[in-house]
Amino acid sequence: METVIALGLIAICFSSVLGPRLNVAAPLILVVVGAAVGFLPGVPLIHIEPELVLEVLLPPLLYATAVSMPVMDFRREFSPIAGLSVVLVILSSVALGFLLWWLIPDLDIAWAIALGAVLSPTDAVATSIVKSTGVSPRIVAILEGEGLLNDATALVMLRTSIAAAAASFSVMGVAGLVLYSVAIAAIIGFAVGKLNLWVRSKITNTVATTTLSLAVPFVAMIPAEELGASGLVAAVVAGLVTGQGAAKHFSPQQRTSDYQTWQTVEFVLEGIVFLTMGLQFHTLIDDLPDHAASVVAQAAGIAGIALVGSVLVRAIFVAPLLGVLHRRSVRRSRMKPRLERFQEVLSGDHVEAIFEEVRETGEVPDHIGTEEQRAQIEARLADPQVRRRWYRRTRRGTMSLAELRSKLSRTLADIDYFVSSPLTWRDGTVVVWAGMRGAITVAAAQTLPLDAPQRSYLVLIAFFVAGFSLLIQGGTLRRFVAIVKPTPGPTEEQIQADAQELSRLLDSAAEEYLSQSKPNDDTELGAIVARRDELLRVRDEHTFDAALLSSALESLDVEQLLVEMRRAKPF
Repeated sequence: METVIALGLIAICFSSVLGPRLNVAAPLILVVVGAAVGFLPGVPLIHIEPELVLEVLLPPLLYATAVSMPVMDFRREFSPIAGLSVVLVILSSVALGFLLWWLIPDLDIAWAIALGAVLSPTDAVATSIVKSTGVSPRIVAILEGEGLLNDATALVMLRTSIAAAAASFSVMGVAGLVLYSVAIAAIIGFAVGKLNLWVRSKITNTVATTTLSLAVPFVAMIPAEELGASGLVAAVVAGLVTGQGAAKHFSPQQRTSDYQTWQTVEFVLEGIVFLTMGLQFHTLIDDLPDHAASVVAQAAGIAGIALVGSVLVRAIFVAPLLGVLHRRSVRRSRMKPRLERFQEVLSGDHVEAIFEEVRETGEVPDHIGTEEQRAQIEARLADPQVRRRWYRRTRRGTMSLAELRSKLSRTLADIDYFVSSPLTWRDGTVVVWAGMRGAITVAAAQTLPLDAPQRSYLVLIAFFVAGFSLLIQGGTLRRFVAIVKPTPGPTEEQIQADAQELSRLLDSAAEEYLSQSKPNDDTELGAIVARRDELLRVRDEHTFDAALLSSALESLDVEQLLVEMRRAKPF
């Protein structure tokens, strides 16, 4: 066992080194190496319990991805993420189910839909490949968010289909079960994430608090599963909440330790998942009652047709989704001039007094401000949408002027984000082709009951679909992006300009702090804290790219750690 573990870790490390040199994703190398090793003479048949992947490896793997994913991007792209990870998974499960029911003789429709559910979720490996191609951050955010949530929907569909093999079920019943599973899991994940932030903020021992973080995905998963909800969604939501709140609640030492730890966890677990996927190939063939070459070839042929079907279903869904997103972007761009005028009004003189008067009376006073200011505010308050979203809230006293200004800045930043990087048909084709299947498909297939008809055959089909998808789609994704030429990410000049503007804002905050500091204040650390507070304020307004903000936060953490180390050990 010790030898197997050592060789496995060495293989994972070397694949990450060889992958870039061969221009091949590391997970693809691991699948091929694992499959080749499995057929070597003297290597025993390897049986991997599917619960090991779904209940032990997958929760921390998804949590690690969620912690590092900016909530800002997740919120902005929630509509396409929800569509791809919930609606598309359900549609794919049913569509592929009918296709497989037609292709596989004597297979009941419920079991066919169960296999369709197994083949529906995409793998997050596509995100790592796409990130290196310089595409729009919107594509990366959509694919990353989809990979976080679609596994849960697929597993709910799988359970429902297995239950339907013994009893009838309705479409509304399935939709209700998915909604319940996601909603309850989201509530539990949010609560666990907030509890995690509070508890760990009270612990000063960095090693202890980082060790405690390893338990968080399981703490979120266990109660969700007990209530019949999705433990994976709970782990993801807990990760999103933790990642968003870490800058405010954790020390620089904690954030640095967490980042390094979870990067390592994600690297190792992802490698284990794909390596074990390859190692099981020989075992899957051996488990066939008749493992003749003709049976294996037939399974491979059905898998090829199913893979083509899954890509077509995804394309049919993505095409109208792009249309909906485009129309929404157009509506938002039309709102921008009015919102900019309102933002200008809110930054003018006498606004504080006008705002307080409106909060108390609901009327714009005649004795405060200029006639033009009053006319502009009255015009904005006459807009039903503004009245519903802002005016009523201010009258209830639930939103201050600073919060209103921040919300308006955030709305304008969102509009700029969507307008500056629209999702074209080229982007849509990348989203379609990047929807590859992977190790989760193989693990989910092995959870099929032992008494399922043609179980070994169905599991082998799932393996072929995942293997073909990784090798064909994953192996050609970089070249595909180069040919299609989707919307590119920000240029180096844009990134540099944004970085300079952000640096100017942070420096201004530090200068303001220094001008107000007292002789006994620790101005060196105080200036760093002032910069970090300004960074968090800017982050809440969503006016800069999430990757730039994350990099700036890491730089401030390193700067503070160096100051503290120098003081602890002067040289």
